[in-house]
Amino acid sequence: MPTRQPDVPPNRGRSRAFRLETLAAVSAGLLAACGTPGVRGVAGTAPAPNVFWTPPPSPAPERRAAEPAAALLPPDVAERVAQLNLADVIDIALRNNAATGAAWADARAAAASYGAALGQYYPSLTLDGTVTAIKTVPSAGRLATKQQFLNPTLNLSWLLFDFGGRSGSVGVAREALLAADWTHNATLQSVVLDVEQAYFDYLGTKSLLGAQQTTLKEAQSNLEAAEQRHNVGLATIADVLQARTALSQTRLALQTTEGRLQTTRGALALSMGLPANVPYDLAVPSDTTVPPGISDSVDALIERAVRERPDLAAARALVAAARARVSVARSQALPSLSVGGTTAETDFLSGRPIFRNSYTATLTLSFPLFSGGAQIYDVKAAAAAADAAARRAHGFEQQVIYEVFNAFYALRTATQQVRTSADLLTSATQSEQVALGRYRAGAGSLLDLLTAQAALAGARADAIAARFSWYLALAQLAHDTGVLGLDGGTPLHVRTDSTGTPK
Repeated sequence: MPTRQPDVPPNRGRSRAFRLETLAAVSAGLLAACGTPGVRGVAGTAPAPNVFWTPPPSPAPERRAAEPAAALLPPDVAERVAQLNLADVIDIALRNNAATGAAWADARAAAASYGAALGQYYPSLTLDGTVTAIKTVPSAGRLATKQQFLNPTLNLSWLLFDFGGRSGSVGVAREALLAADWTHNATLQSVVLDVEQAYFDYLGTKSLLGAQQTTLKEAQSNLEAAEQRHNVGLATIADVLQARTALSQTRLALQTTEGRLQTTRGALALSMGLPANVPYDLAVPSDTTVPPGISDSVDALIERAVRERPDLAAARALVAAARARVSVARSQALPSLSVGGTTAETDFLSGRPIFRNSYTATLTLSFPLFSGGAQIYDVKAAAAAADAAARRAHGFEQQVIYEVFNAFYALRTATQQVRTSADLLTSATQSEQVALGRYRAGAGSLLDLLTAQAALAGARADAIAARFSWYLALAQLAHDTGVLGLDGGTPLHVRTDSTGTPK
């Protein structure tokens, strides 16, 4: 006899399948959402590897109103913003440069850490207090009770002796402070050097622009002369075309220098920590005589750099700090002696006031017995770190010696270039005057005149470049020796003669 199947509504199976599919889709969506969490309402990742990720909308940043130029400059400098000298430029840079401020903040943090380390020599005193309330329920014939009492406790702890651990920690903090202070000095000198480089680069470009303007006037005069001679039949059209070509070349070089002048001007503003579009200008130095060299020997300068270079002194302070850490690590394996004490008072607040006082005093001698070899390896690690710091400092000292040696001979080369460029400018000027006179008298060709004037323009540019390269070389040598002043000056012994010419 066949069994009777239960009656099932025709849509129940399909609805059950639909619910299962819906549940699977929701689960997949939840899993996907858990796999890539969103960020402020947007997808956490891009939908595909070849598609940009869309960032969440963010409010527009607040923009400050542009400050006037006078607000960005010191009050005493803002009055002569169109006639800044080197000292003014350096002063502005040292006030606004982020590197000097960060180095100073690091030094202040190191000073605070040193003060905290000195606190290890003093006792530690703490005050604790607890308020307790106790209530018991009545049971077994006992009445309910309620008690409240106050228990203040004063604790004293003082480390008396620890075989150099405490002094080592203070030594680490002290040397870290010295390193931070030396680093601050080195940062100041680096900023001064950067400012001087931008300053002389701008002045050199400005001087070159003036020289090229003179060359442009000469090229225009040549073109006019060639056109006049061509009009009267004394010159061919070739002379006019050559003069016109020379004029275009001079104008092109002038336009290039004008663009570079704005670039160097913006770079100098950046070195001062100012926006590139701040209106300012420099006063042209009145004394253009370039001293021919210095009387200090390279050996004396190297000895002075090894003794006074601030970044080298900072490296040596880091070596001393690393060696102090060895003392700290060794003290962890040695005994320590400390004294301590507590005084407590219990004051019952409920019922009749009752006071109970207690005092304890302890003298603790601690012997580290075994730590799985950690203390031994800590000493080895500290000793190896100190050796590595010493080797790095030695390598840096060799680098300093090379920098002074290189800067010394770069200055000597720059001195020779000043002398040679001066001679070249004198001979090129005389040659141009002779060629110009011959051309005007009809005895010389225009090609000879253009060649002489091109040589004169090159000699002017070489003389300007040699002059400002000498100033840059002197500043670099002062920086590498570690004696560059905050006003851009240098205590190096510059050698001159009565006529201002090289000896």
